[in-house]
Amino acid sequence: MNIKKIMAVTCSAVCLLTMASCGNKSSKKREKVTLNVWKMEDEALLQQMADNFVEHYKDEADIEIILGNKPEHSMTEYIQENPDDSADILYFADDQLDQLYNAGYLLPITENKDQIIADNGGRYTDVISCVVRDLKLYACPITAGNGYFLYYNAKYLNESDVQSLDSILEIAGKKNKFFAMDWSSGWYTYSFFGGAGLSAEANPGGTYNVCDWNSTENKYKGVDVAQAMLDISSSKGFRSTESPIDGASDDSVIAFVSGQWDYENLRGIWGDDLRATKLPTFTVNGDQVQMSGFMGYKYVGVYSGTKNPDWAVKFAEWVSNYDNQVERFRVTGECPSNVEAMQAEEVQSSPAVVALGEQSAFSVRQNVTDAYWTPSSLLGSTLAAGNPDKIDLQELLDGVTAEINAR
Repeated sequence: MNIKKIMAVTCSAVCLLTMASCGNKSSKKREKVTLNVWKMEDEALLQQMADNFVEHYKDEADIEIILGNKPEHSMTEYIQENPDDSADILYFADDQLDQLYNAGYLLPITENKDQIIADNGGRYTDVISCVVRDLKLYACPITAGNGYFLYYNAKYLNESDVQSLDSILEIAGKKNKFFAMDWSSGWYTYSFFGGAGLSAEANPGGTYNVCDWNSTENKYKGVDVAQAMLDISSSKGFRSTESPIDGASDDSVIAFVSGQWDYENLRGIWGDDLRATKLPTFTVNGDQVQMSGFMGYKYVGVYSGTKNPDWAVKFAEWVSNYDNQVERFRVTGECPSNVEAMQAEEVQSSPAVVALGEQSAFSVRQNVTDAYWTPSSLLGSTLAAGNPDKIDLQELLDGVTAEINAR
């Protein structure tokens, strides 16, 4: 071969190798990302969402998502104990927002902020205004249905029967059945006091509670409400239980107070006889008074100390988007906060969603500090048991109120 041709071929080969080598050096390696998530929803559901997130971004990063379980009501305390060990992603209910925000633990959501706000009804909807501080958004809404209402079995009760608790209890007692409600939880105990015009809520800074359940001046005094609850608990048709759906399973419970989380299981038990509506009225000092209730929202936020803020925000937006809110409803029955997801046909066809909407007119957003839960729950348990130690009701309420309001 001609020496010039040999040199030309050799030079070409060298150039090609050099170009290939340069190209390899300049190609961007996939980023390695680890995100820790403190969850408060169905683990299988969240794992599915996480797997889909990893798959969606596989060309951009090598992502590992680790799920950990922390009680939602103690999120702030867990971070305070060891800030360096906090999860990147925090799931929490709306009553935790003030504590997390005041402690500086939430990173503002800036990516797609305006779209997230619009998707959830706009700046002035309660679900958004709850997590806005100084015009900054501090979490993405995931549900707007953290509330409770009445389920009932149409085989035993009709629409007229369930308007009043007196009627439900009478019918249940005659049939050797029960109306069930969890009075060992202050979440449900509120419904009686709130319905009678008494309140329990955190101060504007979220540092202590203001509760007037021991009032002697309101139209309905605290003792009037406590006595009403004692009258209910003495009924043959009443049962206090943490799991009323168990009674639905064995046909001993024909009506109970709960939320969307029980809908799918209950549909499998009662079938076409399943009905849902607002809470009934109850008798206070001779009057029929509409039961109130707590309602609220659930959010996903990003820890301010995360080492992967951009990816953590992407994940928060991912699990709160339209598709995942609809999927969350399919799996858990929880009501979407996304307005478009809320209008999905399958969501609107749920009796539980309709009942929640009816009850929302009589409910208030849960906004209490941790000091509320133990005394309010103890009060409910005491009254459910018929006040076995015969404590003077005013004395009982004075003690409970003092503990709830403790600073």
